[in-house]
Amino acid sequence: MILSRGRTPSASTSRSIGTPQLSAPPKKNELSLEDFILHRDYTGARAFLEFSSVEEDDGGGSASGGIQQHQQHQQSPTTQTENIEEKADKKLLSNEWIAFCNFHLGDYQRALEQYQSIKSLDPTIQNLTLNIAVCMFYLGMYEDAEILMEQIPNTPLKVRILFHLAHKFNNEEHLMELHENLRDVIEDQLSLASMHYLRAHYQEAIDIYKRILLDNKEYLALNVYLALCFYKLDYYDMSQEVLDIYLNKHPDSTIAINLKACNRFRLFNGRIAEQEIKNITDNGTFGADLIKHNLVVFRNGEGALQTFPQLLNIVPEARLNLAIYYLKHNDIQEAHNLMKEVQPTVPHEYILKGVVHAALGQKIVSKEHIKTAQQNLHLVGSSSTECDTIPGRQSMASAFFLYGQFEEVLVYMNSIRSYFVNDDTFNYNYGQAKAATGYYKEAEELFLSIQDVDIRNQNAYCMLLAKSHIHMGHAEQAWNVFVTRDTNAEAFTLLQMIANECYKCEEFWVAAKAFDMLEKLEPNPEYWEGKRGACAGVLFAIANKSFKGTSPNGVSDVIALLRDSSNQQAEALVKTIRKNLASFK
Repeated sequence: MILSRGRTPSASTSRSIGTPQLSAPPKKNELSLEDFILHRDYTGARAFLEFSSVEEDDGGGSASGGIQQHQQHQQSPTTQTENIEEKADKKLLSNEWIAFCNFHLGDYQRALEQYQSIKSLDPTIQNLTLNIAVCMFYLGMYEDAEILMEQIPNTPLKVRILFHLAHKFNNEEHLMELHENLRDVIEDQLSLASMHYLRAHYQEAIDIYKRILLDNKEYLALNVYLALCFYKLDYYDMSQEVLDIYLNKHPDSTIAINLKACNRFRLFNGRIAEQEIKNITDNGTFGADLIKHNLVVFRNGEGALQTFPQLLNIVPEARLNLAIYYLKHNDIQEAHNLMKEVQPTVPHEYILKGVVHAALGQKIVSKEHIKTAQQNLHLVGSSSTECDTIPGRQSMASAFFLYGQFEEVLVYMNSIRSYFVNDDTFNYNYGQAKAATGYYKEAEELFLSIQDVDIRNQNAYCMLLAKSHIHMGHAEQAWNVFVTRDTNAEAFTLLQMIANECYKCEEFWVAAKAFDMLEKLEPNPEYWEGKRGACAGVLFAIANKSFKGTSPNGVSDVIALLRDSSNQQAEALVKTIRKNLASFK
């Protein structure tokens, strides 16, 4: 629907629903419908129309109503019939305009119902079917809209609608056919630019918008579209720069204000972003659902479960953000339930689907889910449009992580490290790749830099940190990692790792303590053998005056540890050590 800004001669000429005819010019100093429309005040226009309609029904007011009725009685039947028809025609025109206003206010359901009602009264009005199809498209009723399009003669607008329906149906062949039918005119080129935007081809969309703006600087709204593309490319400063061109002229634009808030969110924080939209949060205007959605994002997910489910079929990002919310709260199955029906079409959808499958695959140990995750993430990382972007390189790093190819992981993570210096999640994954490739010094530093309590409480984090400590000669720090953990199955696994890793790295005293603890928790001949071997290693280190693997108090620590054992061999070992004490001096 494109609003014509020119006045039409009269209401009696043929008309289309997209641009209904304006009524006769008003008297001087009186507001007209056109005044409201040209100022984009669709709420005011709708109120004006509804008020005018009431006046018409009342006959112009109680005082004049009697006079008009008296005059009607003096008219011939033919004249009265003509007056009735004219009144009905005006009523239909008014309803067309009200539907037009509701459409531009984003109330597509109400606009659809009104157009359908008008069609039932007068199906001959031009473009009614087309406008009904447009409303259905905006309501996500794509199949119904396509059926209606078959009833409409071929027009450039029909081609554009079918072009976007082909995208919604993922019909690539039909999409390309319709692409060939697009002309080198502004309307068709704008439709093509929007398609590039929907397919995440943001630079191609930018090129079209810039080319049109070069010759049509008065098309200020194109600056909003440019700003959206720059936003998607993470150029938030540039996005705000072109957005301000539009906001200087239309400071009350809901869409522009919302985009400004999103730029502020990316550049600063949610609190500053929320300040930008505080005056439009409850006014019920166009974009109200989008504002509600973004407020939850700005508030770091506060109210997500109350808001996002209501917007799943209204704001496309609501489904994705709700899945992210579930992921952050470790409700992986719910995240998967939301994403399993999503057929990804743009990079961020592939990435989220990959992450969800990776999380679920690791949780339930499913090779199938891991494979799906690898495919989705690798697809983004190897894409010609994404391979040199930050999300693209993150995706490729994640895919290689799942493949277990950690040297390749580091290639990609090293290239984007400077963008995530203080990002705990990035540092955690980076540290894991460093540890897996033997770079324990860097791994230890990365793990110690993490502040996120949820990450630090993970068993995997404790295992990796302890292992890095051990390989860097800080075995006592690894022991302290275990001491601070709650006693549970995960702590037992950590203790096993510390015992074995310390033994391999010749950190014999901590290995002996770890095997001693394991033996007490679970009497097992293997733990006794590990403890005995570790104690022998401590004695060997003492005898050779080594600084590595010894105990704080020398031989007495080893004797105390052995005497605390229930194994029958312990006492014999203690006697042997006592006989050879001179060797350890």
